Amino acid sequence: MSNRLLFAAVAVLALAGCANDPAPNEQMRLTGQALEQAKAVGATADDVPEMKLAEDKYSRAKGSMAGESYKNARMRAEQAELDARLAEAKVLTHKSEEQVSALNTRIARLRKQLGDAQ
Repeated sequence: MSNRLLFAAVAVLALAGCANDPAPNEQMRLTGQALEQAKAVGATADDVPEMKLAEDKYSRAKGSMAGESYKNARMRAEQAELDARLAEAKVLTHKSEEQVSALNTRIARLRKQLGDAQ
């Protein structure tokens, strides 16, 4: 009988240890920064679906923090950070593609002018 009590006590302690995840303050800070960086390059929830996802997940992470569900908060904040970084990358890629297209148009125009001049 004492083995069962010992096993039950160890099981309860193990579960209690899992429930006491530390608050993911640093992750929340990093996620906030990632969202700000994405906004700074022009990512908006209206134009970039990943930005909307990031904002929604960050909001849920804040709710989990308030409810002291730190494991959920960390997971949602990590997901939100990745979504925000993807949104930022998509915006930057789109801007780069537009710049390349504009340069190609100028090059074609210059080639035509040079061809016409000969």
